[in-house]
Amino acid sequence: GHFSTSAFEGINRVNTDGYRVFKKLIVQLFRTIKLYRSLWHNATMRPIFHPAAKDITLEGVLYALGDPIRLEIVLRLATDDAIACAALELPVAKSTLSHHLKVLREAGVLYCRKQGTQHLNSLRREDLDQRFPGLLDTVLRSAHSVVNPKA
Repeated sequence: GHFSTSAFEGINRVNTDGYRVFKKLIVQLFRTIKLYRSLWHNATMRPIFHPAAKDITLEGVLYALGDPIRLEIVLRLATDDAIACAALELPVAKSTLSHHLKVLREAGVLYCRKQGTQHLNSLRREDLDQRFPGLLDTVLRSAHSVVNPKA
């Protein structure tokens, strides 16, 4: 048989409406998945460990400062309030940089805080000066003269 044009128009309209409804549902589904993934990620992230000021040890600080890369990190942090990991631009792999930052953080030399997707690092100058007066300034002066001998 022969179908009228109006019958096809009705089918197309139904399909178009169905497609719009389907598309809305898919968009809502993806938004929901994205929201739950974000909530799950935030809920399962481990907090960043920082020792209490009273628990910072001289041995730990000296060990952390005993590596040239970590000393360079501390020198850079001494001149800035906070530096993102990526902004440090050191000649090491990301995993190695993360390890050095962790050693400094767990020794109590630096503080790390999350801001959006970045981790901002800063020196714990007050805590270090309180625990070991003059140590950080002496190390920074000595390291600066080694890195920049003419300065």
